[in-house]
Amino acid sequence: MSVGQIYGVSLGTGDADLITLKGLKILQQVDKIYYPGSLFKDGRKSSYSLSILNQYDLDEEKLQGFYLKMNLGRVQAKTIYETTFQQILTDYNKGLSIAIVSEGDLSTYSSFSYLLEKIQAHNLNIDLIPGISSYLHLASESQIPLCLQNEKVVVIPRVQTSAELEEAIDNFDTVVLMKIRSVMDSISSVIDDAKHRITYGEHLGTEKQFITNNWAAVNQREIPYFSLVIINKTKK
Repeated sequence: MSVGQIYGVSLGTGDADLITLKGLKILQQVDKIYYPGSLFKDGRKSSYSLSILNQYDLDEEKLQGFYLKMNLGRVQAKTIYETTFQQILTDYNKGLSIAIVSEGDLSTYSSFSYLLEKIQAHNLNIDLIPGISSYLHLASESQIPLCLQNEKVVVIPRVQTSAELEEAIDNFDTVVLMKIRSVMDSISSVIDDAKHRITYGEHLGTEKQFITNNWAAVNQREIPYFSLVIINKTKK
C-alpha cells in the first residue's frame, strides 16, 4: 500500500508574496492543506494563515482548518493537535500528499511544531520549508540591520518581568520581544528613548501594517497578537 508525503510550509508574515517559490509550488500540488486558526470565547473563528492562503487561488475543497483557543491553557490545544494529527494520518495512509502551513517561519513559535513531534514519532515522511519570521520582516521594513559583526541577538517571547528585560538589554546588542500584548507594562517600565532605539511593528505585510519608533505612540494603541518590538542600544 502506498503512503503519502507531508510537507511543512512556511507562509511568511502576511504578505502573500513572501512565501518561497518551493512553498508555493507545494501548496499548488498537494491534495490537502491543513492550516491553524484561533477559536475565541464567543465561538468566533479566525485564521491568519487562511487569509494568506486565500490569495493563492487554491482549491478551497483541499483546505482544512484546526482552531485553537486563545488562552495559555493546553488541554484544548492538546486535544486539537491529536485530532488533527489523526486526520493527517488517515490522509497519509490513503497515499495523499499533505501540507501543514504556518504563518511566519514554521520553526519559530509555531503550532506546527506540536504536530511535527507526532509526525516524527510515527516516522512519517515529511519535508520542512522555511520562511520569513516577523522579526526579520520588521528589520527589513525599518531598514535597520538586526546585527553586525560580533553583535549578539536574543529573541524573548512574553518577557515576564522588567528585571528579565533589563538583563537582556545589558547582555545583548539587539533584543527582540515577541508575544508582547500581555506584558506591555513590564516593557514600558524599562524602555528609555534616550538609551534605546525602538522599532515596533504589528500586522506586518498586511493592509493593517503599522511601524513606529515612538514608544509613547505604541502605548496609545490596542496591541494585537501579531505585534513585536526590536530594541537596540543607542550607539555612543
